[in-house]
Amino acid sequence: MIWKPNVTVAAVVERDGKFLLVEEETEAGLAFNQPAGHLEQGESLLDAVVREALEETAYHFKPTCLVGIYTWQHPTKGLTYLRFAFAGELRGWDADRALDEGIVAARWLSLDEIKATRARHRSPLILRGIEDYLAGQRGPLDLLVHYG
Repeated sequence: MIWKPNVTVAAVVERDGKFLLVEEETEAGLAFNQPAGHLEQGESLLDAVVREALEETAYHFKPTCLVGIYTWQHPTKGLTYLRFAFAGELRGWDADRALDEGIVAARWLSLDEIKATRARHRSPLILRGIEDYLAGQRGPLDLLVHYG
């Protein structure tokens, strides 16, 4: 059997000093995450992050740069995640759109609030992506090439 990581995407969105997170139901209880999810077959990374942000927050997200590429092994599941985190802009909000199953709400939190809720983070990649974004880490989107 060939081992493969779980490829995920995440949106790092800042507005007025606060970051967009989702509060979601997990097997361990309510947790915070960035708007994030798995890459689907045939989908580009950019299309995936746009889709996930819309499905989880009802915001239309336009990625403008790559913040980072991260690997993380879940401590109890034994799964490895390969996460592509993108920063970008919001281009509207669908107030009547139903959010994905399991998403309680989209929340805007300050960096201090995010740090204070660290025990409820779905993974350590949430804070790391925000810190990298705040440190000015940006990669051009043309680094990513999708054939097909």
